[in-house]
Amino acid sequence: MNVAADRKLFLGGRLKRLRRDLDLSQTAMAADLGVSPSYLNHIERNQRPVSAQLLLRLAETYDVDLRNLGQSGGPASEAELSEVFADPLFQGLAVPRHEIMQLAEDQPAAADAVLRLYRAFTDRRVRDRAEVEAGGGAAPTDSPSEWVREYVQSRHNHFPDLDALGEALHDALRAEAPAPDEGFEALARARLFARHGLTVRTLPAEVMVEWTRRFDPHRGRLLLSDALGPSSRAFAAANQLVLMEHGAELQALTEAANAPDAPTRNLLKASLTNTLAAAVLMPYAAFQRTAEETGYDLARLQARFGVGFEQAAHRLTTLSRPTARGVPFFLMRVDQAGNVSKRYASGAFPFSRFGGACPRWRLHSAFRTAGRIITQIIETPDGGRWFTLARTVDRQGQDAFTEGHDLAIGLGCELKHAHRLIYARGLDLQKPEITPIGPACRLCERHPCAERAAPPVGRALTVDDWSKSVSPYPFA
Repeated sequence: MNVAADRKLFLGGRLKRLRRDLDLSQTAMAADLGVSPSYLNHIERNQRPVSAQLLLRLAETYDVDLRNLGQSGGPASEAELSEVFADPLFQGLAVPRHEIMQLAEDQPAAADAVLRLYRAFTDRRVRDRAEVEAGGGAAPTDSPSEWVREYVQSRHNHFPDLDALGEALHDALRAEAPAPDEGFEALARARLFARHGLTVRTLPAEVMVEWTRRFDPHRGRLLLSDALGPSSRAFAAANQLVLMEHGAELQALTEAANAPDAPTRNLLKASLTNTLAAAVLMPYAAFQRTAEETGYDLARLQARFGVGFEQAAHRLTTLSRPTARGVPFFLMRVDQAGNVSKRYASGAFPFSRFGGACPRWRLHSAFRTAGRIITQIIETPDGGRWFTLARTVDRQGQDAFTEGHDLAIGLGCELKHAHRLIYARGLDLQKPEITPIGPACRLCERHPCAERAAPPVGRALTVDDWSKSVSPYPFA
């Protein structure tokens, strides 16, 4: 091992861990290495660096691979502890990286204890979620995103006041249009300037850095990233317009929801603002009528209203006006790692509210057929049957680390409504080909299942030496 003469190595925590693994006292190790106990004590406390000569003696005396000594090989690594302290449970503590490193290296037993406690806590959290899903037990404390999601779902993703405001603003914009086919982005830009003295500028993504949309009230500018496509720019302009013209109504709706804290209130207001912006771009009556006339053809809806696939699909989940109901859709959005970032439904929702989606649902297969709609009829454990479609979409404001088509949208409805959809034409809906699926693996009791990623909560595993199931987690 080549150690530069001017390089100081502080390996106190790792040396201490090695000594404990060898079951040696400081005095015994100091004698083995030919140094004083006080010198070794200073090294273990990182008050003295480890010299090259001492490293060589360690290697010779204890047959230590010096490459391993230079790595963090304890039970709790810095990365694992960083993940623990990133949990919202520790919000406000802001544990600095150097303290995490010090804990991992200098106090390995304490670090391992933190990990064990956190794993026990997360297991308990999963069990609590499972009890809520099963209809028993009190709901655990929600994060802001979960609280907002539950609030929106309690309203069946339908806000009639916002739909009414959206239709009125849409009609006002069309009345001001210089030409019948004028694009919405141009109309919104014109009204923002005429009514509010606000100009809209599109800047390079390198200038905008992390922002896709940013309002500069001092200069009277709305700045948009050129990473946004046309439909996303139109939505961003609509978002700013509704804040300028209906900010008071949005604030009143937000306050009426009685969110538990400021971050949750802010997230809810953003969600309601997005809902109103969508209602301006896709006014309820016109959108619902076009959806029915076209068999809920998403491509036609995109073209008619100048929106993206995800925007149109999301709007379909909001059509619950009593006098003009649409098909009651549910929607889920996932990334390639299976993380769920959207769940909405105008009616029943067949999946876990807190876990992921079943791997047997073709939502996950959509990444293999980028840009194409794939359909599937699924059956949930309660016997419910659902017609579903899935397609990939691009992430808004992509950066150098995204490749495009890195999100998938799943849209579905109860099978009894499928005859109204253009995507079900030609299928035998009386004797369909059905794929049995479940909720998130920890909540699913279907067995056997080769795709199972985790055992169900509360069921005993039946792993033995004499047989092997197609499922990695067979249970009784």
